[in-house]
Amino acid sequence: MRTCFIILISCLFSTILPAQTPKNYSSSEIFEHIKKLQVLGSVLYIAAHPDDENTKLLAYLSNEKLYRTGYLSMTRGDGGQNLIGDNQGVELGLIRTQELLSARNIDGAEQFFTTAFDFGYSKEPHETFQIWNKKKILSDVVWVIRKFQPDVIITRFPTTGEGGHGHHTASAILAEEAFTAAADPTQFPEQFQYGVKPWQVKRLLWNTFNFGSVNTTKPNQFKINVGGYNSFLGKSYGEIAAESRSQHKSQGFGVPSSRGDQFEYFKLIKGEPLTNDLIDGVTTNWNRVHLPKIENAIQLLQTNYSFAHPELSLPALLDILKLIKNSGNGYWQNKKIGEVQQIIKECAGLYFEATSPRLFITQGDSLKVKLLINKRLPGTVSIVSANLRGQDFFINTELPTNENFLNQISILLPDTAAISQPYWLVNPMSHGSFTVNNQLLIGQPNNNPESIKVNLKLNGEIISYWIPLQFKSNDPVKGEEYQPIFITPKMEVHPNSEIVLSINNKPTPIEVTTTSHSSTISIDPLQYSNSNGIVQSKDGFHFKNFTKSISGNIHWYAQEKNSVYDSYKVLIQYPHIPNILYFKKADTKLVGIDLSISGKKIGYIVGAGDKVPEALEKMGYAVTFLTASEITANNLKQFDAIVTGVRAYNIHEWLNDAYEVLMNYVKEGGVLLVQYNTNNNIGPIKAKIGPYPFTISRNRIVDENAPVVFTDPKNLLMNYPNQITQNDFDNWIQERSTYEAIDLDAHYHTLFEMHDEGGAKQSGSLIYTDFGKGRFIYSGLVFFRELPAGIPGAYRLFANLLAQPKSP
Repeated sequence: MRTCFIILISCLFSTILPAQTPKNYSSSEIFEHIKKLQVLGSVLYIAAHPDDENTKLLAYLSNEKLYRTGYLSMTRGDGGQNLIGDNQGVELGLIRTQELLSARNIDGAEQFFTTAFDFGYSKEPHETFQIWNKKKILSDVVWVIRKFQPDVIITRFPTTGEGGHGHHTASAILAEEAFTAAADPTQFPEQFQYGVKPWQVKRLLWNTFNFGSVNTTKPNQFKINVGGYNSFLGKSYGEIAAESRSQHKSQGFGVPSSRGDQFEYFKLIKGEPLTNDLIDGVTTNWNRVHLPKIENAIQLLQTNYSFAHPELSLPALLDILKLIKNSGNGYWQNKKIGEVQQIIKECAGLYFEATSPRLFITQGDSLKVKLLINKRLPGTVSIVSANLRGQDFFINTELPTNENFLNQISILLPDTAAISQPYWLVNPMSHGSFTVNNQLLIGQPNNNPESIKVNLKLNGEIISYWIPLQFKSNDPVKGEEYQPIFITPKMEVHPNSEIVLSINNKPTPIEVTTTSHSSTISIDPLQYSNSNGIVQSKDGFHFKNFTKSISGNIHWYAQEKNSVYDSYKVLIQYPHIPNILYFKKADTKLVGIDLSISGKKIGYIVGAGDKVPEALEKMGYAVTFLTASEITANNLKQFDAIVTGVRAYNIHEWLNDAYEVLMNYVKEGGVLLVQYNTNNNIGPIKAKIGPYPFTISRNRIVDENAPVVFTDPKNLLMNYPNQITQNDFDNWIQERSTYEAIDLDAHYHTLFEMHDEGGAKQSGSLIYTDFGKGRFIYSGLVFFRELPAGIPGAYRLFANLLAQPKSP
């Protein structure tokens, strides 16, 4: 059932792994897992963002040294740029979370996060801590350390600033403070009620680096060779690292494989000195927990392991499992129990699949699961029971060898079942970080998947496995695909637009759609809150008062008894990661703008992804997307201006071939507005840009409230068709500009001068030159953030930049 409400408003101006196929393991991989049973050592790597981690070192530690290896990222990368789409903010954080998990699936490490929000680039750690609640994020780091219990912590960046980004330095500061705090029972004692204890890390190291012009490595630093080759995996650690790092596709971090000797350098920051190994002074075999008997049993298992018949190891594995279970409930015993049970699954050739016929399951609906199990190697294994959301299903069947065992299970989801909202987005953000009220979730990379528990019996031993529920489909091109299932509310409330502009007091329609997913739901009429001037009547909504500005926010909701429905689902799909689902609040931001535009038709060359075209259409322009074949002299004549999307010159080599056509378009009177491009190895410039030379720097203004000086206030670009004032730079978000222009040819002019606190004045945020009858503009101003956020001044300035270079 779908219901739409159309509202007229009048505003007065006022200041996804692509296929999550159950993984199979080769005999050599199983043997690697058995070897790892002997290793009781752990390392935690700490940095600030997704893609900051040293994947080569992680691959080496996890697969060569066989340590339990983790990466703690302070943020989920929400504030970065996106090379593969127009998702920004929390959506980009969701994408980069999944990219990190895909990377860890390759290099073998584990992934953790704090609750810190990536608010964008900062130059100094003190600025970072002004936005983050330092004590709260320090508590998160201490929590992860106490749970993970690393023997050694390694930071990617130093506390002295060579890492550049303020988040980078802040991550090192937090790691150093947490090294001490985690061992101090007076620090964050509230954590102890959740099962952790004070933990003393052996040492804290800085993984020094040689990035570009910054070389922090020294010959006297401790170093290790991480460039080895693992014959069991058939890859070098450089090859594994390249596959892992190349998962960061939204950041354009695809890298080539490397082979041969490669050294990593380390500086001791705190703790005991080291001589031979990163975890010198730590006992890493079973003598660590005074259980040499288990050590001997695993060694015998390795000696007798058959690569042709791994199932022959099952009796020994079951004996080892009993030995560990009977040895107590220590940290390493519990960790190794999970590892042994996984190896038993692999040696038995057990294949599990739990699928749902539906991708979306509604609260109160039936959850149907088809459970498939195949014991592909000989051995006696029985399925005892399954448990779905606390409900037991007793089966008691011996599994045949290499035959599919099928069982259909169905339960009714309660009306109160939690929807599939990422846990860090359930509550509103506060003080630059996500609000997570469940201590046990902090650090966790993701929600626990909806799963079914399967209880098996092997030689009298009951072993339980949690099998994630998935939606299985077949694509005629891609083949078999698996995706996570999602639980959705009974009703969604969805405004047609997050931002609604009322230009020059013109009434503007809003469409709000309610979608019912349940035949049993009976709701009150759609309601709203925090509106100014709108009231509800029998026939919908109308204005109470036309004389007041109604700029502000409307929150839409529907109510059924005690249940409130005020959100709608957003499905994010990319081929390299699993589907992502989250729920956005049904909010509409009403923005009143006093705006004039000159010209009507805009040609848009799509870049790495932004929402500027939607903003242009809201302003009243007709937008046409242009591809390489459409960049011809005759075709471009119809456009008043051409705009290139962010990073367009980084990703489109064909723009080099279009250079002469675009310059002739400008000569003949057109406007070419180029939004920011990068100058680094993530996205090298692939085409000529302007009619005269200039250089794209890494200069940026990170303070969104930085003062802006108008260097040429009488310039036509500042006055036509809108008069730009200081008010137009009010309420900007995240930053002012990025990748500014420097080394300008004499033909270029600037309009603005700005600087961050304590920083040098910069004037490259916007440059322009008249060329022939037209105009070329390069803008580092972050219109791609400000326009989707509904910042009035950004709209007014952007309209001026699109106006043709002639007097009104």
